[in-house]
Amino acid sequence: MTTSTTSLPGGTWTMGDLTVTRVGYGAMQLAGPHVFGPPADHDGALAVLRTVVDLGINHIDTSDFYGPHVTNRIIKEALHPYADDLVIVTKVGGRRDDQRAWLPAQSPAELRQGVLDNLENLGLDAMDVVNLRIMDADDASIAERMEAMAALQQEGLVRHIGLSTVSAAQVAEAQAIAPIVCVQNHYNVAHREDDSLIESLAEQDIAYVPYFPLGGFTPLQSSALSAVAARLEASPLAVALAWLLQRSPNLLLIPGTSSVVHLRENVAGAGLTLSAQDVAELDAIGG
Repeated sequence: MTTSTTSLPGGTWTMGDLTVTRVGYGAMQLAGPHVFGPPADHDGALAVLRTVVDLGINHIDTSDFYGPHVTNRIIKEALHPYADDLVIVTKVGGRRDDQRAWLPAQSPAELRQGVLDNLENLGLDAMDVVNLRIMDADDASIAERMEAMAALQQEGLVRHIGLSTVSAAQVAEAQAIAPIVCVQNHYNVAHREDDSLIESLAEQDIAYVPYFPLGGFTPLQSSALSAVAARLEASPLAVALAWLLQRSPNLLLIPGTSSVVHLRENVAGAGLTLSAQDVAELDAIGG
């Protein structure tokens, strides 16, 4: 089984020995409300995932604490046996309780169990990429946690290691222990604190993956974004996605949706071509 060869905006990026489409798909919204429990439309969730593959997207971002367990089981039901070139990226370091809270699960034993849970519910023997999600201060040492991830890699359960919600100093600390293929942080046209980190990672051929591309930022709050969108006869979301894709070649998108219609709109929106004037006006939002 192989995925479609449909051309996608932005082309591809190489993470370690894995080639992924720069336009990916974030599966978080496939779970129920507040990323907890089953989806209201189970068949619709399956249809979204199958459309992802039909569009040629081969980069799916997930975690076993979405649901918990729900999203990964839906991915398995929809797509297993997986296409040879499909890359599933997950994250460990958190868990959910019965009250729907997001709680840290950062000990070596918890990180190992997180990887095992992902493997079981996705029906895999090894994960392509596992992001270590950090849930404490950006000056905290992550050495012990990285050593646990490196041990899982040496055991063959994890092929490549990534990081999530980390500072530049934590990236450097992790790299002293094991190679890193991606960093997943909060970033968008208005939230630009990671500009220098993106440049540093690009120089090292390391992917940067912004989560929540709009991340609480409402496009209608920005007259600049609205003006560019109106000029291009596009939605503010489409312009924001296109800006991200054009921001740097190492930047990968994982917009999420539980709707096939919105999935297609996201892919089309990412393909907008922004002029130098458009980019300058958008850059000023985060200035």
